Amino acid sequence: MKVRSAFNRGEMLVARFRVEPTETDVAVAKAINDHTTPGIENVATVITWLADEKVLLASAAALWVLTRASSERTRFVSNTLLADVIVSALTPHVVKRICSQKRPDRVFVAGHLWGIPFSGRQYDAFPSGHAVHVGAICGSIARLFPNWRRVAMIGGIGIAGSRVVLLAHWLSDVAVGLAAGILVDRTVSRMLNGPPGEEGLRKR
Repeated sequence: MKVRSAFNRGEMLVARFRVEPTETDVAVAKAINDHTTPGIENVATVITWLADEKVLLASAAALWVLTRASSERTRFVSNTLLADVIVSALTPHVVKRICSQKRPDRVFVAGHLWGIPFSGRQYDAFPSGHAVHVGAICGSIARLFPNWRRVAMIGGIGIAGSRVVLLAHWLSDVAVGLAAGILVDRTVSRMLNGPPGEEGLRKR
């Protein structure tokens, strides 16, 4: 992945760092563009909404309100999840103000005509905000509920991968986003004070 300084009025900022997709990114996006079908993209569109910023914020906020009268451990879980969602919502916006990368759906526009709308601003590919959300939430679930670790990770990869299928992001955007999300969760968990006996869980 190459990063270089960029000065482009079309990218909405005076100066940004331009992030170039890798050869693997381009190969994967080209294969998807050449072989995807309307059915696949429609399914991916539904899946990708599971990690939509507004949906997650509303769900986490509702869970937080509903658990205020619950046990101390349950409140800690809802506190962590809500904080994860809020921080993981802010993080991509900050990075996108600094980094510029053209989305693959703009690069492969000639073949990507299955009725799926373009995703966001064309130079906001890096990193995947959906993947940051997924990484944070799955990290929290896996740490607090070890028995659900594998399910959370597999499901999270599937949801984040839908962004690649829709050509909204390059593969590396999703990989970096997932890693950033896990880092967000670990940082949040260290900042929050859990109930007695949760120290070991927060360190996992």
